[in-house]
Amino acid sequence: MKLWNLFLAFFRVGILGYGGGPSSIPLVHKEVVEKYKWMNDDEFSDVLALGNALPGPIATKMAGYIGFRVSGLMGMIVAVFATIIPSIILMILLLTVLHAYKDKPWVKGMSKAVVPVVGVMLAVLTWDFIKKSKKGLGWLWSIVLIAGSFIWLQVLDLHPAILIGILLAAALLSKSDPKEKKVKSS
Repeated sequence: MKLWNLFLAFFRVGILGYGGGPSSIPLVHKEVVEKYKWMNDDEFSDVLALGNALPGPIATKMAGYIGFRVSGLMGMIVAVFATIIPSIILMILLLTVLHAYKDKPWVKGMSKAVVPVVGVMLAVLTWDFIKKSKKGLGWLWSIVLIAGSFIWLQVLDLHPAILIGILLAAALLSKSDPKEKKVKSS
């Protein structure tokens, strides 16, 4: 049953994730965290961060890891297959149709209409992550990290993987857990 649920979850992501990897992230979150509860928001954030740091399409990387975590090697294969098969089929079908009608206004309108919808989906997911970071870090550190990340990525135009690596290293090196300090000092 787990393999079937993995297939359905990632097939839905694959078939509805029109617009590429960024548009599929909220769909993966909906399936993995909210519907099937295979992981919590913090774990999902970690998978998303590490997936963004690695090369290749984010949806397949996330499907592979989550599938492996839920049901081992077979789960990984099922989740990745379910993610990519809709894209393969739809690419062949849609590109054939779009190529035939590329100059029609409805095709141009369809392509333009997808952009704001994906933007809203990403904004909602971003706001959820900001609220969660406030709970863990407080508003001050959340704002500092958001502003710093924005400057790093948009103003300085540096690669996101470097930023993620620096923040992961800083988190590993910090001793921010008060319970851990009490245990070590006892």
